[in-house]
Amino acid sequence: MSIGRDEGIARLRLIRTSGIGPVTYIQLLRRFGDPEAALAALPDLARRGGGKAPAIASKEVVEAEIVTVKRLGARYLFRDTSVYPALLAEIDNAPPALIVKGDVVLLERPAVAMVGARNASGIAIRFARQLAHDLVVEGWTVVSGLARGIDTAAHVGSIDGGTVGVIAGGIDVAYPPENAALQDDIAGRGLLIAEQPPGTEPRARHFPYRNRIIAGLSLGTLVVEAAPKSGSLITARLAGEFGREVMAVPGSPLDPRSQGCNLLIREGATLIQSAADAIEAMGSIGGGVRAGRGASYIPPEPMEAGDAERRVVIDLMGPVALPVDEIIRQSGLPSPIVQTVLLELEIGGRLERHAGGRVSLA
Repeated sequence: MSIGRDEGIARLRLIRTSGIGPVTYIQLLRRFGDPEAALAALPDLARRGGGKAPAIASKEVVEAEIVTVKRLGARYLFRDTSVYPALLAEIDNAPPALIVKGDVVLLERPAVAMVGARNASGIAIRFARQLAHDLVVEGWTVVSGLARGIDTAAHVGSIDGGTVGVIAGGIDVAYPPENAALQDDIAGRGLLIAEQPPGTEPRARHFPYRNRIIAGLSLGTLVVEAAPKSGSLITARLAGEFGREVMAVPGSPLDPRSQGCNLLIREGATLIQSAADAIEAMGSIGGGVRAGRGASYIPPEPMEAGDAERRVVIDLMGPVALPVDEIIRQSGLPSPIVQTVLLELEIGGRLERHAGGRVSLA
């Protein structure tokens, strides 16, 4: 499926509209058939959700963004098109559109994510660099987040054979600043991926979104040094939720930077000491991806919800995140009706979505 210019503009207007997240975006397209109809329906949906109509992105703003993306030598990959990464399309909150710069052929190869501590030890940085090199020699693409420490080592080790850098801000914004040259090098010899529009400075809220792209692109996530509450462990846990392999390099129990990896191994992550270990762990999954493209997430067919059904769903929710499946079970309502209520609440600005298919009232 290809996207024409007019539909691409309408899709981007929907994506850039406040209150429209990845799950809501795909539900709107499924419900209304095309982005123009979805945009027209937003005020009424917000009213049903008990909120104000969202600020819809203008055509002029989106057209200016498109010009900037082209000027930067980048392009868009829209979800539900053949060029969109197959594995990433399988997760329910996959980005509706990616901005990419570089060699998109790397997305057709089996990929492994490598993440870890920003303040990594010298020995861990050396090991990560060698591990990344060995993986690309065997035909794998290495995906990481261009952070200091292990991420940087992973990119440096794999730059000659196939590296993908996923950045939290705009594709033209280098973060951290000292990795500006590396980011340019990846754009020239590997592939850069961003979800945010050009010019976006990375904020704390952007990094979890980046992490789910790193995990979603990859057959497995490999952690090399990480503290117990680090972003690297969040990426690993997301990989587990996506049904991907979780791997970790063990370290000294005396080094706090190894506690996260040792904890993952204790919880069932595969212990990794070489590239061969990682390839063996992901081998059974990798064969299926090489054979064909992954299946995109398909939301349930939408159904209209009445006031009584809205009240049942809202009464079950609160400020603490609750799995959508649990709301469906406790409400006794069909899944499509619950999803419709959640859609209305999110567009009305009254719902927040969390990792693992959980939601809460804003």
